[in-house]
Amino acid sequence: MSAADRAGQPALPEDLIDVSHVVTAYYAVQPDPDDVDQQVAFGTSGHRGSSLTASFNEAHILATTQAIVDHRRAAGIDGPLFLGRDTHALSEPAWTTALEVLVAGGVTVLVDSRDGYTPTPAISHAILTANRGKDLTAKGMGLADGIVVTPSHNPPSDGGFKYNPPHGGPADTDVTSAIADAANAHLRDGLRQVRRTPFARARAIATDHDYLDAYVTDLPDVVDLLRIRDAGVRIGADPMGGAAVHYWGEIGERHGLDLTVVNPLVDPTWRFMTLDKDGRIRMDCSSPSAMASLVAQRDRYDIATGNDADSDRHGVVTPDAGLMNPNHYLAVAIQYLHGGARAGWTSRRIGKTLVSSSMIDRVAADLGMDLWEVPVGFKWFVPGLLDGSVGFGGEESAGASFLRHDGSVWTTDKDGIILALLASEILATTGRSPSEHYADLVARHGEPAYARVDVDAPATREQKAALKALTPPAAVSADSLAGEAITATLTEAPGNGAAIGGLKVTTESAWCAARPSGTEDVYKIYAESFRGPEHLAQVQADARAIVDAALGGA
Repeated sequence: MSAADRAGQPALPEDLIDVSHVVTAYYAVQPDPDDVDQQVAFGTSGHRGSSLTASFNEAHILATTQAIVDHRRAAGIDGPLFLGRDTHALSEPAWTTALEVLVAGGVTVLVDSRDGYTPTPAISHAILTANRGKDLTAKGMGLADGIVVTPSHNPPSDGGFKYNPPHGGPADTDVTSAIADAANAHLRDGLRQVRRTPFARARAIATDHDYLDAYVTDLPDVVDLLRIRDAGVRIGADPMGGAAVHYWGEIGERHGLDLTVVNPLVDPTWRFMTLDKDGRIRMDCSSPSAMASLVAQRDRYDIATGNDADSDRHGVVTPDAGLMNPNHYLAVAIQYLHGGARAGWTSRRIGKTLVSSSMIDRVAADLGMDLWEVPVGFKWFVPGLLDGSVGFGGEESAGASFLRHDGSVWTTDKDGIILALLASEILATTGRSPSEHYADLVARHGEPAYARVDVDAPATREQKAALKALTPPAAVSADSLAGEAITATLTEAPGNGAAIGGLKVTTESAWCAARPSGTEDVYKIYAESFRGPEHLAQVQADARAIVDAALGGA
């Protein structure tokens, strides 16, 4: 039986990484700065790679951190930097390396006072708290920023490194491109301009910060924990071996919730996980295979939830439906929040990525609210969340955040913890589960069939570049999709006019989108139809034909 055939089943010893080998490779393997696969490259969630493939090694983190130090100096960012890490095997070594370079660069670094793990939303929350009331564009005003060492839900052998500027969210492309270029220049220069302080001294200089206390104390400002407590909602929270492992217990105890931490274990091999759909260990809380063990316990709790390794994603499990599809839950959350649960909000916009379900479009229209459709990447929601003009921003990959009760910003990065808690608030307030609410939406708006395919559409680097650079009207020569007239051909997002890095085609009852993968020589096809699975399959087939025709001889 292949590993893929064991999807949803417990990991076996042969599925586990050799932690010592992975960590040793971090220090021992030297990347080739002329090999594009071994260079620093920021995707939608920072630089990611593996020490075993020379794509995430000490040299990368030395160079990238020095580039961030240089960027801060040039941008006039002179306040503290909040530094956190998740539970991946490479995260503590990379955190250590980063601390050495930051301190050597004269940066005031705030590290976890409990020497623990820090979720991505706790870093965003800390940055925004420190910068409250300040002009985020002003230089020399003591603005704070942050770094989170995490590859998110990626397999145990991977490492990741994310930079959040003073607005608290993911850095924009202009910043990450400059940092990556500078980092690769440092690599080519043999790291001669990189300065570091011995770790013992750097740690002694760093300032302690209680991320957990600050975040957990503030939670009632964004989620109605009192209502959850009074309703006696039985919650099962699975941190999936990630950075929220100590946060959930504290949340339950401090706010008097009937909350059980389903799995309090931290193990860099993630031996307690069930295998993902491809047979690999992956902490994807939106995957039924990876969440199989929690789904099996769904009758023990009114609401069960999971988070990925840095807790920026959420998975919601209900007794009546099991694991909810992320698109379904986003639609329910939007209906609940904007439908009256947040009377203090003045926002009239709902944020979604262009590959999220059109069920959200129909919910927004039913509510009489503006829809703000942006390219893939949570960074696009940052301005709207920051100024309160967007009440909720979410993407199909189970990442979202929303405003405080008073309509002010909570985080400008994804927060899987508050999205998980919101499921319990919905149940406590309405007496019905989020999945029951989704059934209501289906009855009102129709039932969409949605899928993403990213393994059967091979593309060369040249073809990926051509797909990313498509512009209408030449992008599509067809006038119909799956038997329906094409109503729009998009290479820019309707909400902000930003390039989507691919193509989206819509009809009255369906749509498809194609985007190149940032890490593999494939392109991803997203598709949805409100006419059922068979029509969806036709949409997918036509989508491939449209993309193939658009790429031509690229």
